[in-house]
Amino acid sequence: MKPDVEPLDLAGVKTTSIAGRVRRVHTADFAAPWTAGGSLAAFLERLPGILAAADLKTVMAAMAGAARRQKPVIFAMGAHVLKVGLGPIVIDLMQRGVITGVAMNGAGILHDLELAMTGRTSEDVGPALEDGSFGMAAEPAAFLGRAVDRAHARGEGLGRAVGASIRAAGLPFESRSILAAGARLGLPVTVHVAIGTDIIHMHPGFDAAKTGAASHLDFRLLAGQVSGLEGGVFINAGSAVILPEVFLKAVNVARNLGFRLTTFTTVNLDFIRHYRPMVNVVARPTAGGGTGINLVGHHEIMLPLIAAGVIEALKEA
Repeated sequence: MKPDVEPLDLAGVKTTSIAGRVRRVHTADFAAPWTAGGSLAAFLERLPGILAAADLKTVMAAMAGAARRQKPVIFAMGAHVLKVGLGPIVIDLMQRGVITGVAMNGAGILHDLELAMTGRTSEDVGPALEDGSFGMAAEPAAFLGRAVDRAHARGEGLGRAVGASIRAAGLPFESRSILAAGARLGLPVTVHVAIGTDIIHMHPGFDAAKTGAASHLDFRLLAGQVSGLEGGVFINAGSAVILPEVFLKAVNVARNLGFRLTTFTTVNLDFIRHYRPMVNVVARPTAGGGTGINLVGHHEIMLPLIAAGVIEALKEA
């Protein structure tokens, strides 16, 4: 049987004046009510300077500042960014000179190509999986196979080879292709493949050796970009494992070779907090300096908002 417990007598508790105590929330950081007919800049200005709203404005300022100083803004993306219709936003930032390089996983080239070919992508996996027909469209696999052959023959990275092949083919929706935009603008779009994760790896014509060699060249190209990231920004949008791992290794290689990487901004943008992006993008690379930010939100809302804020900031400069 537990003994009876007497309630504490609070008569002797020590108190101090509120005037000498630090407070983390100030009215100066509060949101301001909206006025009909206002501008986007006015909306952003009226957001509270607290937590994610403050982080959002920090990301916009970092990207705009990097663009003004001609520092890198590297945009790493999972294929979901394409599947929610954000290719035009990324391409626009590339054309404006804000995004200086794009990195994508292996699924990215498939969805980007399908959009360029047909204006559509994202198969309904469930029903097709039941009869084994999932991912078995012949034309995209054959096209990418030829692009891989081109990469091997010309010593190109996978992203460059696919982008140039899309342009050369004159596909009807080429303007929607991030890979084609990279080839047209002379900006690096690198592709980082994990063998076995993409539908084209199931096709009989898939050449793993050539694909791996072209993807490894893209890793080296990304590492070259990361070596100049001082003062710039790295964004990971929607890749839970592959691109955070690739980025961490690129940072390590750059530092191993003596490049200065102490003050830069990293951003993770996804629906939920994942372990790998939090440690490999936000925390570890910036542990010795710089700023790591995690923003939770839907890509189809957050990325256009960030892009619009950056464009507004550059307009005002």
